[in-house]
Amino acid sequence: MSDTPAERQLNFIEQIIEADNASGKWGGKVVTRFPPEPNGYLHIGHAKSICLNFGLAQRYGGTCNLRFDDTNPTKEEMEYVHSISDNIRWLGFEWPNQKDDAVESGALFASDYFQTMYDYACELIRKGKAYVCDLTADETREYRGSLNKPGRESPHRNRSVEENLDLFDRMRKGEFPDGSRTLKAKIDMASPNVNLRDPVMYRILHAKHHRTGDAWCIYPMYDWAHGIEDSLEGVTHSICTLEFENHRPLYDWFINAINEGRTNDGSGPWGKRIVHSQQIEFAKLDLNYTVMGKRNLLALVKEKRVGGWDDPRMPTLSGLRRRGYTPESIRNFCTDVGVAKFKSTIDIGRLENAVRDHLNKVAPRRMAVLDPLKVVIENWPEDGTVDELDAINNPEDASAGSRKVPFTRELYIEREDFMEDAPKKFFRLAPGREVRLRYAYFVTCTGVVKNDAGEIVELRCTYDPATRGGDSPDGRKVKGTLHWVSASHAVEAEVRLYDRLFNDEDPDNPRHEKDFHEFLNPDSLKKVHGCKLEPSLAQAAIGDRMQFERLGYFNVDIETTPGNLIFNRIVSLKDSWAKQRDQ
Repeated sequence: MSDTPAERQLNFIEQIIEADNASGKWGGKVVTRFPPEPNGYLHIGHAKSICLNFGLAQRYGGTCNLRFDDTNPTKEEMEYVHSISDNIRWLGFEWPNQKDDAVESGALFASDYFQTMYDYACELIRKGKAYVCDLTADETREYRGSLNKPGRESPHRNRSVEENLDLFDRMRKGEFPDGSRTLKAKIDMASPNVNLRDPVMYRILHAKHHRTGDAWCIYPMYDWAHGIEDSLEGVTHSICTLEFENHRPLYDWFINAINEGRTNDGSGPWGKRIVHSQQIEFAKLDLNYTVMGKRNLLALVKEKRVGGWDDPRMPTLSGLRRRGYTPESIRNFCTDVGVAKFKSTIDIGRLENAVRDHLNKVAPRRMAVLDPLKVVIENWPEDGTVDELDAINNPEDASAGSRKVPFTRELYIEREDFMEDAPKKFFRLAPGREVRLRYAYFVTCTGVVKNDAGEIVELRCTYDPATRGGDSPDGRKVKGTLHWVSASHAVEAEVRLYDRLFNDEDPDNPRHEKDFHEFLNPDSLKKVHGCKLEPSLAQAAIGDRMQFERLGYFNVDIETTPGNLIFNRIVSLKDSWAKQRDQ
């Protein structure tokens, strides 16, 4: 993250850590974790949690574990493990024991602790705090009651310890079908917090796990696994999003139940006490004009509404990365958004501004014409004379230097920069009007050439040799400056103009009568062929970012091949959506 507590007011999590360090609660240690489930690709919302957890560890000289919550084998894949690990590294963060031979090296997994979780579950059965239940999922929901109605105890709640241990052992051995039995914690069916009404700890699931194979056919629920994982890893501050706030009493109950009868020195009948980590909740990141639920993102991918998880219109980190967003811009955005206790929706324009701000400082400038209109300079020599002009690479960075751009008799300008019958306040090119060509000369339009359909296919202009470099020695002023490309030197490319994927601020709002698919923006992608680029861009490599002057920021797409350049628009120079919203 880009700043330190000394440079701004501490957020409430930093205040907790500072107080803990002052009191010596954790011996001055700070251990956090980022625990994604490997059932999809990370999105921009995850970036906030990544920056927070890894950033706090960096800030306080601690560590942050990458831990995969792989407790649901039917939805999890190694593809997601690789992608998640790779994108965290791309954002600029590291976890303990990380190596370069595999992107997920050093990562931890819930499946690393399956045996320990099972042993603790058996312990809770022996303590009379867990039981095997034969209720179906529907019956369990019925017995749980509601916010206004207490639950009912399961008819299986008072099984003996011996019977529960036997049934749980047989569950593990695979003797029962999926859904036929669960292991539940014995807490309080009348609790006002429904999470404490005998929650499920284990369910039967005969499915091959991406790491453990067929070794297990019972899998722990997240609420049971979460606290144990934190404890085994010595996590001091377990930072979750707000939806887990009502689960915190259950998090605490499980750890307290394990610690019951344990002692600090391990002399008691149950052994040594385990670490009781501190769960803290913060508001997750919600952006407008997008959806971030994995169910919806997966639907967009499977229905081929987008080109994949890394489609540049997707809010996934892979999509933003392919589009051309920089790690710095995403980290700066997360810092700008801050950490709060209350839910709010962030304008996606702030994310777009973050990448504009960063690329303005670091991106080289280049000239490109997306909708070319040929210009012939009539008073330029017809012998192929080329004038090499100096062009600044980045006005924000003097060390970036300059480059040479060729100026010749035939050029391309943007078609929209010419109007045959122009109004007075049109400050670009029109018959009889003079404009400046960037880095080059003043030119005046003397005529147009049309095809048989009456369409303008060529402009005729003259240039003023005394204005080389873009200034007039006689102090003559022009109001328009156009970018251009030499026709004989131009590199041809495809340019993909990306925009927001949805045209509604809250496409997944349950109050909508329409499905979120109906708010898809039909103009979210426009492919423009035959674009003309300055010759230096022939050497552009995949991932290179630059500003096309007057047009926006672009990068070279991964589908680029030799002789087939493809550029993605990262973001326009200005927020066009803000203008529409204000009208």
